[in-house]
Amino acid sequence: MAVIGGIGCGKSTVTQLLADKGAVVVDADVIAREVVEPGSPVLEHLVREFGAEILDEDGALDRAALAKVGFAEPSATAAMNAILHPAIGVRLLEQAREGQDRANVVVVAIPLFRPEHRDLLGIDVVVCVDCDPDVAMERLVAGRGLTVEDAAARMAAQSPRAERCALADEVLDNAKDPEALAGLVDALWDRLVT
Repeated sequence: MAVIGGIGCGKSTVTQLLADKGAVVVDADVIAREVVEPGSPVLEHLVREFGAEILDEDGALDRAALAKVGFAEPSATAAMNAILHPAIGVRLLEQAREGQDRANVVVVAIPLFRPEHRDLLGIDVVVCVDCDPDVAMERLVAGRGLTVEDAAARMAAQSPRAERCALADEVLDNAKDPEALAGLVDALWDRLVT
């Protein structure tokens, strides 16, 4: 199963609810942090592309600094993605295969899902967590502390909402409270797994 959705829509909440039910979760966002650890070839490539100002004083990636330059314009976003995505993809595939050996249900949380991921990762069902962009913006600013400008840049760099929903077999509307979302996940699990 793949869980997709825009930033601020609730992918992490849904994947945690599924993990609580016994699914193994492979999260592309977690992997994205792992591949840029200090000393990694990916971090070195990012520094060559965007400069040492994307590093903090300890030589680790300053994610906010990278976001500022990486989402500044489409060509920068494309360059950043060309560095990050291949490394993330390799590790994502490795972890998805390992998860299949450990559990009946593997959930791959992947924000930038493409149709070819179905076959590559063995995805049988795509679940899109969706909400109105204004709700996502509010969550990003109030919950994650992003500025409106930073949140808007990150949202603009993602695939369009309608495109994400069109790729999905199931769409979970996360515009309400957490209890409503938990109920939707329970129903999804009952329908697809039990």
